[in-house]
Amino acid sequence: MSQTTPLLKVSNLKKTFPVRGGIFGKKVGEITAVDDVTFSVKKGETLGIVGESGCGKSTTGRTVLRLYEPDSGQVEFEGKSLLALGDEEMRRARKDLQMIFQDPFASLNPRQKVAEILEEPLIVHKMGDAKERKAQVQELLRVVGLDKSHAGRYPHQFSGGQRQRIGIARALSTRPKLIVADEPVSALDVSIQSQVLNLMADLQEQFELTYLFISHDLSVVKHISDRVGVMYLGRMVELADRDELYRQPLHPYTQALLSAVPVPDPEVKKERIILQGDVPSPADPPKGCAFHPRCPHVMEICKVERPAFADQGGGHFVACHLMDRS
Repeated sequence: MSQTTPLLKVSNLKKTFPVRGGIFGKKVGEITAVDDVTFSVKKGETLGIVGESGCGKSTTGRTVLRLYEPDSGQVEFEGKSLLALGDEEMRRARKDLQMIFQDPFASLNPRQKVAEILEEPLIVHKMGDAKERKAQVQELLRVVGLDKSHAGRYPHQFSGGQRQRIGIARALSTRPKLIVADEPVSALDVSIQSQVLNLMADLQEQFELTYLFISHDLSVVKHISDRVGVMYLGRMVELADRDELYRQPLHPYTQALLSAVPVPDPEVKKERIILQGDVPSPADPPKGCAFHPRCPHVMEICKVERPAFADQGGGHFVACHLMDRS
């Protein structure tokens, strides 16, 4: 893989789920969770994906890893199509592709001790003998800030922050190249969130990790990401370098999201952009631009024609008809 080839390249990804009704569970419609999403992630960087609940960001992460099978589109990892892999090939590929889940309690088997949880991926991928795996488990506990004595305990014996550290250790166990972190700190106390984020940043440097970091919290995304993508109703509406996006958001939805982020300095007065109406149903998305029913700058073209997700210069991508007029 050349230096210019992204580690992960996602093109026109789409994922729908059927809506079933009636006594026979007949399909009566479908929900479009991910709608023509395109982005790439370079080796060693963190791409943050942010948006309101239900915007499709978590489904995007799971579809990239083929925990959900996409309807269409392309996912390339190290220049090779993941969607072209058979079951056995995909199982081997998962050694390089791991996930940190939102709820550390739900994602850890309550009947397994920590040592078994951390050793399981090593057994699945045939990494080391029993002695080497035991040493690896103790090393994993050390690098995430837990004591080796914790190996004999069950998940319920830990705090939320400690459980998430176990989840991170499990994701690290196979020495992956890409980790999809799905809201990894949203279930934790604010005081613990920064500790876990700092741990993830340290591990990224230590193990040369690449992150796809999914969150609804703009402050968290700003803290850890190199670039940020903004999603709305299953679509990517803006993607840019972190500092560029937070300094000069171009899409009206991004502008509204950032206007709601509290500023710690009481002297700084920031105008809040209040959006009208509710997020439309993904089972019946609006025609044209998905954001047009709530957009303060809506034009007639927005109601009928979907805007292209286009580079406005310097890798700042936006899907908005306002850009055609600027």
